[in-house]
Amino acid sequence: MDDRPRPADDRPRPAAAPPRAARLATFAFFALNGFLMGMWIVHLPVVEHRTGVDHATLGRLLLLLGAGAFAGMRLVGPLADRFGARRTVPAGAALCAAALVLPALATDGWTLGAALVVLGFGNGALDVGMNVHAVQVERAYRRPVMSAFHATFSLGGVLAALAGTAVLDRGRPPAVTLAAAALLGLAVTACAAPALLGKEPQPAADRDAPGHGPASAPSATGPEPAPRRRRTSGRVRALAGLALLLMLCEGVANDWSVLHLRDVLGAPAATAALAYGCFATAMTAGRLLTDRVAARCGPVAVLRYGAAVAAAGLTAAALSPWVAPALAGWAVFGIGLSGCVPQLFSAAGHADRAAAGANVSRVAGLGYLGMLAGPAVIGPLTRVLPLNLTFLLPVAFCAVAVCAAGVLRPPSAASAREERATRTPAGDAAR
Repeated sequence: MDDRPRPADDRPRPAAAPPRAARLATFAFFALNGFLMGMWIVHLPVVEHRTGVDHATLGRLLLLLGAGAFAGMRLVGPLADRFGARRTVPAGAALCAAALVLPALATDGWTLGAALVVLGFGNGALDVGMNVHAVQVERAYRRPVMSAFHATFSLGGVLAALAGTAVLDRGRPPAVTLAAAALLGLAVTACAAPALLGKEPQPAADRDAPGHGPASAPSATGPEPAPRRRRTSGRVRALAGLALLLMLCEGVANDWSVLHLRDVLGAPAATAALAYGCFATAMTAGRLLTDRVAARCGPVAVLRYGAAVAAAGLTAAALSPWVAPALAGWAVFGIGLSGCVPQLFSAAGHADRAAAGANVSRVAGLGYLGMLAGPAVIGPLTRVLPLNLTFLLPVAFCAVAVCAAGVLRPPSAASAREERATRTPAGDAAR
């Protein structure tokens, strides 16, 4: 019998979840997030009436939902890097599902505010965790798959709208309905969590860097060397800035498209509602197709031409004096925007494997603030400009994204171009 120890490579390792199963689990969590938040939105008027708050107070309380989400995103991002998305995603999903029933139990503005903070925190935790895991799945597939996940989020919201409308028509108490949705969310979490991928091993380059592994041990001649600062922070900040601008554009469509058709073009309420419907449907369909386009043309082209199409669509909607072309403009705006933000999330996650969670949390957090800022930015402008002309500001934001799309280009590609430039005769002469 050979008593020699086996090499480290021969040691048995636990089997990893197949990428296909992990991809299906990621779809489940994206759909669950859209469904849970959609159920809250559908029941918002009922909760407002139950707690006795007015519209102005509710608007301020909704800021607490955003503040809780931002805090959840920023906290869970680094935790996903440390413990892996396999732990943080189920925890965020369970918290978001359990917190869904809290607004229905609120009795006044104070308790509603506290409930929205907890719900927002759970939503933000789940949002970042599932996007970090989506980046990990995309890395395993070696092709773009991010946009389809975001499309599933939208489909979850559509399902919530249909289910919520059905139960409200039957007069079900909101606490019962939201509790049932919460139990469904916990069941989906329990079923999908085992298929999530485990924590990725740290790249060898990071392990060998100062501050990692044996090389970072304190020496007898001096203190422990400081960890090397990562050089992707500037690029991640640029990605976060673009997410802020583009998600603000998305927030403008969510909050102002219906009012545009009703107040500017004089459309009936039922027709005006089609503006957001056209935008949301086009965005969902576009995200289902974007991954194939990104695989063929690259993320830079998706962002550059997508933002250009979005700018053209919103300009057409803003300047059209007729309802039909305006609806078409909102649809084109949705198609253009559909693939832009997923490319930013994906690039942030791939920028640095060891800090994927922190980077995604920065981009998602600032983008979420941009979506909340849509009403705050457009509202004051309507005091000096007609509503449709205020849309030229998000058109300008789309133009900025067109010009800055090169930030999605991996740094290695830029380095390769610089290296090729130094091999030209001019470069040789300079050396």
